[in-house]
Amino acid sequence: MGFWFLLLWVFTLGTIVGSFLNCLVYRLKENKSFARGRSFCPKCKHILSWPDLIPILSFVWLGGRCRYCGQKISFQYPIVEIITGLLFVVAANYELRLPAITLAQAGITNYEFSALNWPVTIKLFSLWFISSCLIAIFIYDLKHYLIPDQVLYPAIAATFLYKTLAVLDCGNLNFGCVSDFGFRISDFHPLQQALLAGVGASLFFLLIWFVSRGQWMGFGDVKLALLLGLFLGWPSIVVALFSAFLIGAVAGIILLILGLKKMKSEVPFGPFLITGTFIGLFWGQQIVSWYLSMFIY
Repeated sequence: MGFWFLLLWVFTLGTIVGSFLNCLVYRLKENKSFARGRSFCPKCKHILSWPDLIPILSFVWLGGRCRYCGQKISFQYPIVEIITGLLFVVAANYELRLPAITLAQAGITNYEFSALNWPVTIKLFSLWFISSCLIAIFIYDLKHYLIPDQVLYPAIAATFLYKTLAVLDCGNLNFGCVSDFGFRISDFHPLQQALLAGVGASLFFLLIWFVSRGQWMGFGDVKLALLLGLFLGWPSIVVALFSAFLIGAVAGIILLILGLKKMKSEVPFGPFLITGTFIGLFWGQQIVSWYLSMFIY
């Protein structure tokens, strides 16, 4: 029960963050402070009470309409809350997989979340923060064709912290006590790899932006590529970029067939980059291993 309770807690936390991200995206566009003022209906501006603000459940309970003006509530709100909740669960599983394996090998099946040592805990919350920033960028770029620097720059700073923590020697995790962390030259490899991947990805997009004079890609994508490369490192950034271009091409063809876009229509590339990023983050190593295995007899 402890494990499932932990997953439920993580999912609930994610839905709450997802609700905040919806508010953040709206207030950034309206140039309003997201740290002040109570939530309100964007249609009638009525202040919302707590029963209106329960992630997912309020949308279902209200039938997808505002309690006060009866206007429809966008499906964006519950969808973002659900996706953020699921992403928090996947990210927690990704970041804690080594501790889970270590405990399982030791025959320990019941453990407290608080038993995690502080570098792992900080890395997990950093990963949640970065993922939340990427979701906010995804929504904002999809709706407004713009990547907000107010979200991008804090995400870059958090990513640098996240990668710096990887320099710590976390190879031997002992639960219930603090590991003796030391530094080796090889420990700096993840950070060096991430920096090179970030600069390389950014230069690649900068070249596309320069050659096309901003017609094929916005400069925001150049800055976003720096974040994504720093976040993923090598070779996962390659998986992310390949996935982004592939998904973008397929989506573009579908939009053309359905008549929703024309050949000269503008399509934001940020959402495809971020989708590819999560593919590269969670499954990049497996995809690379599968690809390389085809050349090994």
